[in-house]
Amino acid sequence: MTSNQIDLLSLFNQVTKTVKENKTSLNESDTYNHDHGDHMVEIFEVITKAVKEKKNADPADQLEYAASLLREQAQSGSGKLYAQGLNEAAKTMVGKDLNAGSIMSMVQSILGAGQAPASQPTASGDLLGSLLGSLTGGGSTSEQSDGMDLGDLLGAGMSFLSAKQGGKSNLEALTGALVSGSQMASSPYREQSSQLVTSTLLKSLTSMLSQ
Repeated sequence: MTSNQIDLLSLFNQVTKTVKENKTSLNESDTYNHDHGDHMVEIFEVITKAVKEKKNADPADQLEYAASLLREQAQSGSGKLYAQGLNEAAKTMVGKDLNAGSIMSMVQSILGAGQAPASQPTASGDLLGSLLGSLTGGGSTSEQSDGMDLGDLLGAGMSFLSAKQGGKSNLEALTGALVSGSQMASSPYREQSSQLVTSTLLKSLTSMLSQ
């Protein structure tokens, strides 16, 4: 699970493709302005452009540049939220390689999940890393619970188990667990698009790790 197998450009390219394919349904889910799908396409086109322009930079620098570009070019409420999330994600990626654990932390930050103080000890169990490991056929991933406190982990675990009892796949359950604890769950249309973004990122990640 090295950075040689994972690159942000490929991950965000896939998300951009997916939101374009689902633009109409995302617009329909936005019963107020009917343009959420348009905004999501714009957001990830900007993110992908930024990452491509900084393709030789460290992941943290790529994400920080994407946040800056998004603040300049995307004026929607969702654009501002993703810019904030990217900025936080850049902080979590400083000095880290791209692996399953760091990507999961990145996704949590982009979605606006609660972040634990830097001085707080890492919660034991690496719960979400273990869940992702079950998708890739591997074991628990190190550093997975960075940025999450024990309450976050337990909450995500309960969401995961609840979704599993409802018959959802591991990927669906993990996606739901990540999104349900984020600021993107505050409105139905943002929750729908965030689940789409998250599931696409996780699918792309598991594909890269299985190669």
